[in-house]
Amino acid sequence: MSSARIMVVDDDPQIHRVLRTALVAQGYEAVDARNGDEAIERLGEEKPDLIILDVNMPRMNGLETCRVVRSTSDVPIIMLTVRDAESDKIAALDAGADDYVTKPFSSPELLARIRAALRRSPQVDPEMQVVKFDDIEINFSQRRVVVGKREARLTPKEFDLLQYMVAHPNVPIPHTKLLQSVWGADYGNEVEYLRVFVNQLRKKIEKNPSTPKYLLTEPWVGYRSRLPD
Repeated sequence: MSSARIMVVDDDPQIHRVLRTALVAQGYEAVDARNGDEAIERLGEEKPDLIILDVNMPRMNGLETCRVVRSTSDVPIIMLTVRDAESDKIAALDAGADDYVTKPFSSPELLARIRAALRRSPQVDPEMQVVKFDDIEINFSQRRVVVGKREARLTPKEFDLLQYMVAHPNVPIPHTKLLQSVWGADYGNEVEYLRVFVNQLRKKIEKNPSTPKYLLTEPWVGYRSRLPD
């Protein structure tokens, strides 16, 4: 059971009723918002631990709402949509979502995704609570990344992924290992998640994201973090 507060943003009253029943039954606190504008307005007041956000809403759609939320908050976001094309999934992840669920969905599936979004990667060795290389400083205990003189705003899953890769430096990490270690056992085949999240991390910490120095692709295998000694 969990006491996490979850904001459901959807213009469909039936979705609100179904999700509220499922969430409350698992010990979550459910907060409703009928559209993106209302969600953004109530974000600071409600301080949700996770947002479930529908893509297809009138006025401000889910992707726009996600981008606005991401400009000020690192709260985990799960997107809901009736479309299942890979391009739609990548668009949701690019907007800043942590995960993506297609309608119609089962309550057990969504609850599993919620648990995955709320979970954190295992803590690293205490001797690695702060890692510094070149002009980058990563504070694992505070979940902060500073590049040069500016703080890089990372989403929860971006930080979890960076933490795992930095904790296992200079060795190739297979796609499946990364996915299952950061997202959970059910995510071993979601390779597009890694492509999006690694690209986002490169934009935030690499001087030249198109020619990365620290987060390298291992063709046909996975990724490798190359850190100075």
